Amino acid sequence: MAAGIGILALAINDINLELVLTQVKQIGWNGLVVVLGIYCLAFILDSITWTMAITSLPVNVIWVLRTLIIRLVGEAFNNTIPAGGVGGEPVKAILLNTHYGIEFGQGAASLVLAKTINMISLCIFLVFGFIIMFLSNKLSLEAKQISFIGLMVVLISTGLLFLVQKIEFWSLSSNYLSKFKVFHSLDNIINYLKVFDGVIKAFYHNFLLRFGGAIFLALWNWLLGVLEVFYAMHFLGFPITLSEAYIIEAVTQMVRMGTFFIPMSLGAQEGTFVIVVQIITGSGVAGLALGIIRRIRELIWILLGFVFGLCFWFVKKNR
Repeated sequence: MAAGIGILALAINDINLELVLTQVKQIGWNGLVVVLGIYCLAFILDSITWTMAITSLPVNVIWVLRTLIIRLVGEAFNNTIPAGGVGGEPVKAILLNTHYGIEFGQGAASLVLAKTINMISLCIFLVFGFIIMFLSNKLSLEAKQISFIGLMVVLISTGLLFLVQKIEFWSLSSNYLSKFKVFHSLDNIINYLKVFDGVIKAFYHNFLLRFGGAIFLALWNWLLGVLEVFYAMHFLGFPITLSEAYIIEAVTQMVRMGTFFIPMSLGAQEGTFVIVVQIITGSGVAGLALGIIRRIRELIWILLGFVFGLCFWFVKKNR
């Protein structure tokens, strides 16, 4: 977190914070509703994507609503626990199992598949983002080179994540460990890992339509982030083009990837908004205001997540 605060401190060194607060107020209730509406739609698409990765479930309104609520709870933990953005994943698997009877192996595998699908779609999104950055005359050559390095890191990371699943890494590892007597006491865990890999293998081989459809929907999720920036900047009084909004969102997602170890990328995300928006519009104030607005909608979603988490807890307690 100290790294993110350091980035933010450097970015806002010459910014008048009173002007920032005045700018934030300018978005008004109409603008906030639009921003929240776009983010809600993106969250729904993410929930559909996850439902498609749970192959034993039909993709219908009931199950999408259930996964959406579970995602709200899990993401609240992801955004507040310093665990690289995965602290809420076990919570999702547990809620799937305890409330809807989905086996842990399938639940955990679906979460890995959903994460992989999001990463693949993010790669597609960032490739187009880099093309737009490269063609822009507002970014320096140095900024474009740094963006290219960030893109390569995301592409390589995603490729490794996909490769680990394709070679059934966990099954191979567990088969090797099972040869040693010292690991015989871990047979249940080893069998669990084999089931985990089996579910993932079956998805890639037998559910190609779900796989492709999920990537398509996940890509739209990232594109909605562009619309969110576009409309937020409009309501802030700094209208920008869609291509400029695309650049802002693409760079921000790269930074979030690089600062995954910081809860919510706190500070780093705001610093990025300040720097990139200042390059594009000449106003660092607008950039920090945009960052605050995004935090407001994230905090609303986190609050909703914890409220639903309490509801799950009360339901389980009173059974």
